[in-house]
Amino acid sequence: MKRLKLANLYLIGVFIILYAPIFYLAFYSFNSADNMTNFDSFTWDWYKEVFQDSRLLIIVLNTLVIALLSAAISTIIGVLGAIGIQAVRKKRIETSLLTLNSILIVSPDVIIGASFLIFFTMLGIQLGFTSVLLSHIAFSVPIVVILVLPKLQEMSPTLVDAARDLGASRFDVLTKVILPYITPGIFAGFFTALTYSLDDFAVTFFVTGNGFTTLSVEIYSLARQGISMKINALSTVIFLFTFLLVIGYYFLNQRSAIKLSRPEVK
Repeated sequence: MKRLKLANLYLIGVFIILYAPIFYLAFYSFNSADNMTNFDSFTWDWYKEVFQDSRLLIIVLNTLVIALLSAAISTIIGVLGAIGIQAVRKKRIETSLLTLNSILIVSPDVIIGASFLIFFTMLGIQLGFTSVLLSHIAFSVPIVVILVLPKLQEMSPTLVDAARDLGASRFDVLTKVILPYITPGIFAGFFTALTYSLDDFAVTFFVTGNGFTTLSVEIYSLARQGISMKINALSTVIFLFTFLLVIGYYFLNQRSAIKLSRPEVK
């Protein structure tokens, strides 16, 4: 019981350390005074200023388009990649592919961003929407593979064998057996890639250009100009949006798990 209490206290302490700065920032986003030391009075002015800034709204749209496109494309590539790795017979080749897949996950973002910058410069690709999209797809694909692969490994090979014995084609096996089974992993990969894209700063900072920017880079630029409650309001909106994405993923995952656990009655 003592160990359980200590573990709970430790967990509570960790959550306080993680979330206290966010709540502190959100609290002062409603401060009428332009500082984070004295709370003068409650106001919505900073949020109104955020939503009335047309340039900022365009940047928000850019960020959402990049996030949705990169998450969708990387999910498709990642699912196919995970199926390909799972289909490899030789353990050594499978291990090598997983190692190569993990390089972009474990490598520092600064190195990845600088590498992409050099790569795009060598190819003559203009920095902007295309370079940011390709970069986000590149670092999101390994995440999708890592999240989808365990679901593939959980699936019994007898399901595929039974489908083939019943005359199902390879396409039918993929669409009617494999993909429905790994749907929770696909959702996990998509939403994780989406949040990674929304939050990414280091890689985007290197590959953005030609007047194209994302929210993370814009917030960094605003912060360099000095403390403003507008940054607090914008950061709070981003946090709430990300939080809603996580909640949405949780409910979708729960719904998929319930469907899989219930046998179909005909």
